[in-house]
Amino acid sequence: MALNLADSPIIAFTILLAVIFTVPPLFERLRLPGLVGLLVAGVILGQNGLKLLNSESETIKLLSDIGKIYLMFVAGLEIDLEQFRKTRNRSIGFGTLTFLVPLIAGIVAGRLFNFSWNSSVLIGSLLASHTLLAYPIVSRLGVVTNEAVTVTIGATIFTDTGALLVLAICVGIHGGDFSALSLVTLLGGLAIYSVVVLFGFDWAGKQFFRRSGDEQSNQFIFILLALFLASVGAQVIGVEKIVGAFLAGLAVNDVLGRSPVKEKVEFIGSALFIPCFFVDMGLLINIPAFLKTLSSIWLTVVIVVALIGSKFIAALLAKLLYRYNWAEMLTMWSLSLPQVAATLAATLVAYQTVNPAGERLINEGVLNSVIVLMLVTAILGPVITARTATLLQVSQSDYETDRLTTWWENAEEQVVDENHEPFTIVVPIYNPQTQRYLIEMAALIGRHESGTIVPLAITKSHVQMDDPQLVIALEESRKRLNLTREISQEFGVEVSPTIRIDDDPALGISRVSREQNASLVVMGWSRTTGLRARLFGSVIDSVFWSSHCPVAVTRLLSSPTTIQRILVPVGDLTRQTIGAVRFSQIVADVNQAEVVLLHVSDRKTPQNLVDKFALQMSEIADKSQLQVKTNIQTIRGDDIARVIIQESQKFDLAVLRSVRYRTAGGLAVSHVTTQVIRELKCSIVLLGEPNS
Repeated sequence: MALNLADSPIIAFTILLAVIFTVPPLFERLRLPGLVGLLVAGVILGQNGLKLLNSESETIKLLSDIGKIYLMFVAGLEIDLEQFRKTRNRSIGFGTLTFLVPLIAGIVAGRLFNFSWNSSVLIGSLLASHTLLAYPIVSRLGVVTNEAVTVTIGATIFTDTGALLVLAICVGIHGGDFSALSLVTLLGGLAIYSVVVLFGFDWAGKQFFRRSGDEQSNQFIFILLALFLASVGAQVIGVEKIVGAFLAGLAVNDVLGRSPVKEKVEFIGSALFIPCFFVDMGLLINIPAFLKTLSSIWLTVVIVVALIGSKFIAALLAKLLYRYNWAEMLTMWSLSLPQVAATLAATLVAYQTVNPAGERLINEGVLNSVIVLMLVTAILGPVITARTATLLQVSQSDYETDRLTTWWENAEEQVVDENHEPFTIVVPIYNPQTQRYLIEMAALIGRHESGTIVPLAITKSHVQMDDPQLVIALEESRKRLNLTREISQEFGVEVSPTIRIDDDPALGISRVSREQNASLVVMGWSRTTGLRARLFGSVIDSVFWSSHCPVAVTRLLSSPTTIQRILVPVGDLTRQTIGAVRFSQIVADVNQAEVVLLHVSDRKTPQNLVDKFALQMSEIADKSQLQVKTNIQTIRGDDIARVIIQESQKFDLAVLRSVRYRTAGGLAVSHVTTQVIRELKCSIVLLGEPNS
């Protein structure tokens, strides 16, 4: 009997893994989103292509269902509740506009093509939500604190919740036997269930995390359990499970914060389950039927135009209502354009909803149209955001009051005010070969700030404190710390060596730095990268996540006392960038060295914007109380990393900053930074922001 590849769970799963592994990178090389590649792969491997995968198989259904609820769960996690609280009223105002205007436009489009009122309202709800696909762009540009951006981010919670609420009602009506009483019952049940999930899961999560300590594996399982419990509970009360998943994401949002567990939860979803959902969406696309039906093509055009136009009108009304400028209005429009997470998940639910008469809530034409809409907006939105967000203004107070950009100023105040703790630098010691340069760097900064350095040796704990291996490890730690005392005395810096016995070296470092009220942590380099770092983390990863103060990770090729030229790549005006500038100025002041701020701009960027950025950086550099020679250098180039690497050949030290993106796992620095770190031939300092 011949083996049917589409019916074998193991073979189907293997094919899915192969697709997820190979296709997205190929499409990204073509400068197309990886999810487009997954959709195309689904079309090719489905019933209209090679027939290797079947959307009706139990394997595909299971993985796609998990991917669908995972997608909505992550959508809930991605909403920044803190940002929402800051601009709650305006976020609700813009959320109402960008929900109602597209909803009305979708209803009109549906009625125009003779869909029922229920289906038309459902189409409108599909257009009403939005996905913050361009968030990494505004994050990279440092304009997240601009009010227009904050309002748009906050509006997401309103649009997604509203769209899912309309979906729940439309699905219930389509099922038949739906009356005013059943509607009230559904809404009442959903309201009670929402309160139970949002407050109950939040309370339970905080209690569990407080009691579980640092057991990340148990915390990870708890979050997954919360996701699936909320999804099952939604089905029990007669609501689609993606509504429960979204509520679960909102509920554990505060619990997870920006912890490594959140990154691991999102990494598992983005690496496996969510791609399976996109492949399944591709399997459902019937290209021949779509091309043969002219009305479907016109339906697609109308839906795309209705979405783009209605989102523009909503942003324009917000501009008039809140007196935003054109750059802010266009950024709000472009941020609210992409239709991915809630739209696709709700579309699949609606397509799979069949009434007793065998009629689908939406037909194949709407399904295909929404997929085209997703492709268009997923490309158009980020492109417009990248162009308009560069024109946004960020309040000077937003970055001048941040811990990362003011720690050196606080240190100077502490020298004057005896009631404050002295400037303290914690230096973890674990590699004798790099120990000297590491202590020298800390000693230089400590001497400059009239502070204290705390060399720290972490010794792995044992069950029995008299274990011979522990005794040997403690003795080795003492020897290393004695050497640090000798080096520190050469620089005339007060030193306070410390030994810590701890199960987790990273948390041991963070705990000591908190106990010592440290102003800075200076660490040596670790080469733990890639998948292993994403799944299990590294010491640097965990210290970046848990530290209360800035962290400087160093790869020093020569003594810091010999540094004469320091390169600081600056791509945007953010608090983290300014922190890197200040750090480099302190190191330069010690050695009477020169600092060069390198700005690599796109060839298409207008010259006036380049000059404006250079002027802003010059003003920031001049505000320092240190008399350090600081120059601004601007270069036009498309390959930012290559320009930085080439220019760095003339420098002794490069000061970089870590950039953490929301959907990456573990410590995520930008692709540019990753390439630069790998290829730089000079010494490096990578600055990480405090988690707070």
